[in-house]
Amino acid sequence: MSGAPFRSEFVFPTNAGVGATRVKGDEPCTYLCGNSLGLLPKRAQTLVQEEFRVWGSKAVEGHFSHPHGRDWMNITDHVNPLLAELLGAHAAEVACMGTLTANLHLMMNTFYKPTPQRYKLLCEGRAFPSDQYAFASQAALHGLDPKDVIIELFPREGEFTLREEDILEVIAKEGPSIALVIFSGVQYYTGQWFPMQSITKAAKAQGCICGWDLAHAIGNVPMSLHDWEADWAVWCSYKYLNSGPGGIAGIYVHEKWADREPPKYAGWWGHDPATRFQMPPVFSPIRGAQGFQMSNPSVLAVSSLLGSLQVFKEASMLEALRPRSIKLTAYLEEKLLGSAYYIPPHEVAARYPPSDGPSPDGRTRPAFTIITPHETNARGSQLSLMFLPTDGTLMPRVHAGLQSYGVVGDERRPDVIRLAPIALYNTSTDCDKAALYLEEVLRSIEQTPAGDPLTK
Repeated sequence: MSGAPFRSEFVFPTNAGVGATRVKGDEPCTYLCGNSLGLLPKRAQTLVQEEFRVWGSKAVEGHFSHPHGRDWMNITDHVNPLLAELLGAHAAEVACMGTLTANLHLMMNTFYKPTPQRYKLLCEGRAFPSDQYAFASQAALHGLDPKDVIIELFPREGEFTLREEDILEVIAKEGPSIALVIFSGVQYYTGQWFPMQSITKAAKAQGCICGWDLAHAIGNVPMSLHDWEADWAVWCSYKYLNSGPGGIAGIYVHEKWADREPPKYAGWWGHDPATRFQMPPVFSPIRGAQGFQMSNPSVLAVSSLLGSLQVFKEASMLEALRPRSIKLTAYLEEKLLGSAYYIPPHEVAARYPPSDGPSPDGRTRPAFTIITPHETNARGSQLSLMFLPTDGTLMPRVHAGLQSYGVVGDERRPDVIRLAPIALYNTSTDCDKAALYLEEVLRSIEQTPAGDPLTK
């Protein structure tokens, strides 16, 4: 597999920087955590530094006169079209703004309109906690009991991901009582890419509003939100979009709502730019998603995102990144399947029942399975490894062991480590190292009493 052509566009931490002790400290770490926080794009660093200089040299005049053509008043005009390309949307359907959960509440306040007949909310079980909190609080705001409102779908017994037919069956059965269908595009824990088009189509056929949390989907998998007629979506930008910790988020609202559902919560940045600075007393919203803006966005945050989106534009999501993502993820999977400690998902229940634990001599019998779907059309750039036995003690030891070799993954307690080979900057060598060092760590754990550290 060829190297990552855009790897040089990103800054990799060193092994020493991530606390590795078993490899050369001055070499780049094996970073497989871009699904949690993407690496720093060098262009983002450059653009943010430029904005600091403009701030220092022009101060408030930077809103209207910018030496690089990025007037702060119109800064999001540079990112909205690029975001729209990744979403399969029109630029007017996209607004770079706010933060993920705040935007989720904003969209639910707009589109969740329960009635005595249609009031339920359908989502995947074990949605990201912030989403779960938002769903429950939105139900309570309408005077409803979340237990009566929220329908959570869980995998079948012995399985780890949802089947498409099971989701569609519930939508067909419960559709007349469902006000809102809201799933993650890619499930954060398992890495499952939900069948977004078929779910949206089924929801619309039942008269439901269909929204999406794309935190783990945007920049990861190709989408066609406009053509699918998804009603709305929200996302963050610090994962696959590499905008930096706490980076600015965004919303999508299908154009069919532009005249039917004006913003409920008016703010001056959603006001028509032609008269915004004339400070008129009556709100005149921008038509489309950008009318939902309330406050002016952070120029530094938008500039950081722009630096990454410029790389995406050059790389081409559909033509280059997605095929490379498929190959790279499959390559890592192949390496992991060859491990002496791997067991297939369907054997987990029989070989590692809940009561399974340390052997009589105090040593664990480590193993892992992959709970992310094997099918490439059902996953993005992520493999979730579940460590066995699932008693919450093995995974932290594996995670610490990997970090000692400079392999940075993402732990999800109690038993999962997520590894994300990112098409923009990871290579097959990164995958080789992750698989090799995982084998070494598990072998060390197998030979080490449970209470002893792996390293001295």
